[in-house]
Amino acid sequence: MDTEKYIASGILELYVAGILSEVENLDVARYAAEYPEIQNEIKAIEATVLALTKAAAPKEGAQIHLAKVQAKIAAAGAPKVITLQPEKTNWSAYIGWAASILLAVGLFWMYTQNNTLKSNLDNSTQVNSTLEEKIEEAKTSLEKTEELLSTIRDKNIQVVALGGQAVAPNTYAKAYWNKTEQKVFIDAQGLPEPPDGMVYQVWSLKLNPLTPTSMGLLEDFMTEDTKVFALNNPNESEAFGITLEPAGGSETPNLEQLYTLGVVSS
Repeated sequence: MDTEKYIASGILELYVAGILSEVENLDVARYAAEYPEIQNEIKAIEATVLALTKAAAPKEGAQIHLAKVQAKIAAAGAPKVITLQPEKTNWSAYIGWAASILLAVGLFWMYTQNNTLKSNLDNSTQVNSTLEEKIEEAKTSLEKTEELLSTIRDKNIQVVALGGQAVAPNTYAKAYWNKTEQKVFIDAQGLPEPPDGMVYQVWSLKLNPLTPTSMGLLEDFMTEDTKVFALNNPNESEAFGITLEPAGGSETPNLEQLYTLGVVSS
């Protein structure tokens, strides 16, 4: 715990003034028992308040003087009335109490300002955290875009257009195949969102005889903004196909759900 900041917050003055809640009072008492510097600060504040209280209290000498006068009157036994000059107003008492009130008000204002400042600081921290997340997301998106552009512009890249099939004639996709790096980027922008519990699966095909090899799934299709997916492809592919399969994929393609197909040009 940073005791210096805690002491500077003004909460100890409010504790001594008796305007904290029960829970806050318990917290201060616990910290005072744990940290001597907090206990010492409380004692110093109490001493200051006590000094102000003493300044506001009637003078002991005045009380003694009044007692002597009363004793003389009783001893004389005469009904003689002595007119006394009115005692001067004890302005020091008023000043002392006014100072105490101002101290309490000032301490409460400091406590309120401290809470407001803390709230504003928390809000600023949250805003900064959100901004950092957005910057990181933008950075990641930029890196993906740069990687895609680098792949598309590579001189060794081979572009394969995948046209729509009977189950969905209007669909389309593209495969960017880099044989050297054994990697394929699938641009699936032309595919509709898969139904719940289903996923698109990409296949590398040998045509004669027809031999499909799974290249992987287009997972997180609905959350991927670019709809571009990177897959490894160490196969000697003659064609690429995309089918709709149950979540988790299939060992062999469901040709009745063949959405797109494209043949690699020789």
